[in-house]
Amino acid sequence: MEYTIYTDLAIESAALKDMNRTKTVEGVKCDNYEKEHVSVTKVEIVTDDAAEKIGKPIGNYVTLDVPKLRENVSEAFDSAKEVLTNELKEMLCLKKDQTVLVVGLGNRFVTPDALGPKVVDRLLVTRHLYGVLPDELTKTMTSLCAVSPGVLGITGIETGEIIKGICDKIKPDLVVAIDALASRKTSRISTTFQIADTGIVPGSGIGNKRKGLTKDTLGVPVVAIGVPTVIDAAAVASDAIELLIEAVKTNTKKGSPLYEAVNAFDNDNRYNLICEILSPSAGDLIVTPKEVDSIIDEVSKIIADSINSAVNGEMAEKLGEIL
Repeated sequence: MEYTIYTDLAIESAALKDMNRTKTVEGVKCDNYEKEHVSVTKVEIVTDDAAEKIGKPIGNYVTLDVPKLRENVSEAFDSAKEVLTNELKEMLCLKKDQTVLVVGLGNRFVTPDALGPKVVDRLLVTRHLYGVLPDELTKTMTSLCAVSPGVLGITGIETGEIIKGICDKIKPDLVVAIDALASRKTSRISTTFQIADTGIVPGSGIGNKRKGLTKDTLGVPVVAIGVPTVIDAAAVASDAIELLIEAVKTNTKKGSPLYEAVNAFDNDNRYNLICEILSPSAGDLIVTPKEVDSIIDEVSKIIADSINSAVNGEMAEKLGEIL
């Protein structure tokens, strides 16, 4: 039986990695650059064939890897905010007099899924200030509004239906959707940010797809921002075995019984084998770090500050002082 390795990250899907096996996909362009503490990878899916192969829509995906966030290095937080702000500005391409609607997806009562609502709580919303503040202030700012619609199990309404209704009423020029993501690598949990101009399908990373928030469904461009906060248990086990294999191969002579024993697990079927072993007892187990509370607080602040800066620039700081 073939098991699906769930991930929301295009950088993982584009590599078509069955753990450590990498294949090249035609129709995918990749570029990268480094900034202090931040590694940025840009993936562009340009053909329908490539989109079908890797399971991601045609579009642009920007991934920021900031490993030092896990070590609470303050400079890494500053660098992450700066790079995320710049990449957001480039992807949003905002024009004067446009309105941005930020949607905080997820369940605020389930910590690993509370990223979206937490970001919305920290945003500097400005749409309601027009006609209230002096014209010299409002003429230099962008209209920003935000909502946390909750989840289907609480509201009984599809999130996509709620956002569609809001869009029909206030007619934003752009929607920015924030959501917690799933990864297939433990090293990416809480240290990776993804921006995409293709919208988002809530829950797709854990196999629980809901109605998508895309330009087709909402009628306006949708930019998605997310951070991996969960990973499935089989991927964790496979990661651990991969590290063990590397350690044994490094310290054991090739051809020895131990070397050959671990080498037998170094193949594309390892993940499927682990899933078969776990299925009877653990099922589709999804795990998250024990310090997920502080992780959500930290990354939500980075994302909120970046959105505020990308949308309203220096005006965000001035408005923050006034309000």
